Amino acid sequence: MSRRRASLVQPGQRSLFDEPVTDTVHEPEDVAAVPAPLDRTMAPVELRHPEADREIAIDGHRVGYVLRRVRRKSIGFIVGPEGLAVHAPRWVALREIEAGLREKGPWILKKLGEQQARAHRRLAARVTWGDGASFPFLGETVIVVLDPRAGTAPGGAILDAAAHALPGVARLTLHVGLAHDARPEQVRDAVQSWLQRQARRIFDERCRLYAERLRVRWTRLALSSAQTRWGSAHASGAIRLNWRLVHFALPTIDYVVAHELAHLREMNHGPRFWDVVRSVLPDYERARRALKDDALPAFD
Repeated sequence: MSRRRASLVQPGQRSLFDEPVTDTVHEPEDVAAVPAPLDRTMAPVELRHPEADREIAIDGHRVGYVLRRVRRKSIGFIVGPEGLAVHAPRWVALREIEAGLREKGPWILKKLGEQQARAHRRLAARVTWGDGASFPFLGETVIVVLDPRAGTAPGGAILDAAAHALPGVARLTLHVGLAHDARPEQVRDAVQSWLQRQARRIFDERCRLYAERLRVRWTRLALSSAQTRWGSAHASGAIRLNWRLVHFALPTIDYVVAHELAHLREMNHGPRFWDVVRSVLPDYERARRALKDDALPAFD
């Protein structure tokens, strides 16, 4: 799902290794959640890429990686859901590649640990779609109720909020216009369609609000289903936001919206960019952490 690339570039030096590519809203590396010790989170088999054709020992762990010879000027270390892949020019010797792997060993193990933790959270969040299934919406738990009568409502679903809910009991129910014997994929698709409609409405409202506060102009809003990014911004003013952000509480959505709109003033991640974000969201770090820590339901 997400990919990260390591860099061995030092100030004032040229290097074979390229710059990092992050997997969230252009997140800086220093805010990543610290993974549990590797001896508690990783089994050796989970350190091997399924297409691994080489292996190296890093801090006592055997890491199987796939080496791809490509037309490029630098070596790229890519840690994704499947494991470690190395992209290297054909003219670079294997000893140089392995030297780079050992130098970046702590980074590689850290990212592999994060990928494994993310996979565990994803597995734990898998939903059995049907009557009584639950999912998060704006930070609250919603219970699915299969109700054929809701089929006449716009979009075939109605969100109902209980006036009084017991502590620990979800107060929101989504009445989906399907029969009680509907197939799981029908329920899943109906819920996803409803969430995407809510996402467009909410994102449009938040973009208008924060564009005014930041004094920027956005030209177009599109929903994304990307597996590796929460959002993106183009210099033309086009904004793309991942519809699954609608699972999070509003402060987290606002952070991503403000982050992308801030790029319309600063197309970088330097100090001035973060000052722009901070000008409208002084406590943005807390919302940013939720993007890494919260487990979301699987729709695949």
